[in-house]
Parts: sequence; C-alpha cells; structure tokens
Amino acid sequence: MTKKDLEFYKNKKVLITGHTGFKGSWLCQILIGAGADVTGYSLEPPTTPSLFEEAGIAEKINHVIGDIRDREKLMQVFADVQPEIVLHLAAQPIVRESYKDPVGTYETNVMGTVNICEAVRQTKSVKSFLNVTTDKVYKNNEWSWGYRENEPLDGYDPYSNSKSCSELVTHSYINSFYKYMDVAVSTARAGNVIGGGDFAPDRIIPDCVRAAEKMIKTGNPEDGTIIVRNPYSTRPYQHVLEPLNMYLTIAKAQYEDKEKAGFYNVGPDDCDCVTTGDIVNMFCASWNANTSDGKDWGSVSWINKHDGGPHEANFLKLDCSLVKSVFGWKPVWNIDKAIEMVVQFSKRRIADPGSVAEEMRAEIEEFFK
Repeated sequence: MTKKDLEFYKNKKVLITGHTGFKGSWLCQILIGAGADVTGYSLEPPTTPSLFEEAGIAEKINHVIGDIRDREKLMQVFADVQPEIVLHLAAQPIVRESYKDPVGTYETNVMGTVNICEAVRQTKSVKSFLNVTTDKVYKNNEWSWGYRENEPLDGYDPYSNSKSCSELVTHSYINSFYKYMDVAVSTARAGNVIGGGDFAPDRIIPDCVRAAEKMIKTGNPEDGTIIVRNPYSTRPYQHVLEPLNMYLTIAKAQYEDKEKAGFYNVGPDDCDCVTTGDIVNMFCASWNANTSDGKDWGSVSWINKHDGGPHEANFLKLDCSLVKSVFGWKPVWNIDKAIEMVVQFSKRRIADPGSVAEEMRAEIEEFFK
C-alpha cells in the first residue's frame, strides 16, 4: 500500500478495537493521517507510559473506553457509529499473562471475538471486517519451514489457544452468517512486531529499550544490561508498520472485492526470522553506534538468564506466499531497518518526550512513500 492507496480511507468510518494498545496506536495514527473517521473501542491504555497517551491520539478520534466482553455497550457503539470497516485488534496478548489468568484470557480473546462478530452481524453498514490474530494459532511442531494457512490450528498455551479459538469463531460466523450478507471478512495472522513506543512487559525489544533508558537515567553502566530468557528461540520479527500495512491492504481489497477475503499469514520474509539473541545483538549494535547528534547514549549489552518461566515455542515462522500472490506483498523494512527505527524513535523520545506524535508521522510518511 502506498500513500496514494491510503486515500481510500479518507472519510471512511473505521472502528478499531484495541486502539489504545501499541499496534492500535500506530494504526490510529496512520488512519488519522489518511483522513479517516476513526472510532476506537478499548480498555484504558495497557501500560504506563503508553504510546496512545504520549502521541495524544484520544483528541484526534472518537475515543471510547469499553471492554469487548461487554456486548451490550459494544453493540450500542456499533449502532451509534455505523462503521463501514471494522479492525479487531483487542486482545490479552501476552503469553506469560495467559498462564497467570487463563480464564480472563479466554474471556477476552474468545468471547470478545464472539461479541465483535455478533456486532458486525447486526450492523448492516459494515462492509469489511478483519480479525487480527497471531502466528501462534498453529499447532507448533517446531518445523524448520513456515506454517501455511491450511495447517491445523491448535495453539499450545492459553493465549495461543484462545487466538486459535478466535479464528474458529470467525470461520463459523463466515459459514453461518457472513457469506449470506454484504460483508467481506478475513483474519490476519501476524508475527512478532517491534517498533517505537512499545512498553509492554515480557517483550524483548521493550526490555532492551527499558535497560538503555534506565542506564541513561541512573548513569550506571550495569543498568544497561539486558536480561534475555531464551536467546536461542527463533521468531519472525517485523516493524509494526509492516502488518498494519497489510491489515489496511486486506480491508481495502475485500471492501472493493469480496473475493479477496480469506485467512492470511502476515509475517516477514525468511531472512527476518531470527533468534532472540540475534535481535538483541542487532539492538545493542545499533544503540551503541555513534549518532549524528553527538550525544553519548552509553553502551548496552545482554546476558543469558533463563528464569524458569512457562513453556514458550522455540521455533516458529510463517509461510507468507499467499499474501505475496494475492496482493503482491513484499516487506518495506527488513529487520535491520526495523531495529534502526526503534533506536531512532527511542532516542528521540528520551531527548524530547513531546516529539512522539511527530516521530510517528515522520516514520509513517517514510514507510508509505
């Protein structure tokens, strides 16, 4: 999708669930720039600090605080807004948190999806609906090749399994209801995303940024040591703008042609499937490199320190041949560029906390040009 393609969204009524989260905030910023009429439905921002608040997004959209488990309130928002396009990002997204609160994870990720699907079913204005899930929906056999869209769905942990269920709920609504309606519905299974403004716990790049920021604040070099739980696990990593680009591409394409609806892997190329240790090495190298501003940003490093946490997959990647074939997709920024943008964003934010929205706009402009 190019900047010109984004003009499709001008004046379109777009409803985003989970808009206060990391990906939701970036998505809102893209659509604000495109001139869309955006409504967000979500809980309060999930972290402190939060990208949503630092970028001042609430003032630029129809900002609604609500729980996707609250079907009555959700239905009322749909009735009031009459959206044309629905992008469902709301979820409990952390694997470790799902072990601590499996019931809450299933309530949010499964019944929340049921509620969204039901709201779409009962709102005739909706023409395009995309449910965003995860690469972890697949039954993971630790294969060295990527999973394709026709592989069995059976996530291992409560988070992954609940997102598998979210997929199946969507499939059922398509077969039972949507195929008889004037609405196009897809799911998108994305890999691990990185980017500026992610403050989530138990994610490797936010952990890297937190260590660097703490080192700068305290002046203690030891605070710049990053703890890595499993440096040998392999994951598909991509800049957050990559999957958001594809979400918007799919939503637009199926709005214009229902035949484009489907179930899509939205991950990076094979070259961007790297180990956790490799991606931390990239971060350290980028952070420690000399910068044009002449400021001494200190030096970060990492240590391997497994904390005995619950099971997480060691090897996982996606086969994205389908989106390449259907949409002509290819990544804009590879993993090296993605890390560079994270470091650029983080250093600018530390130097000038009021620059977050401006930095987001600049990165979006560069990405979509």
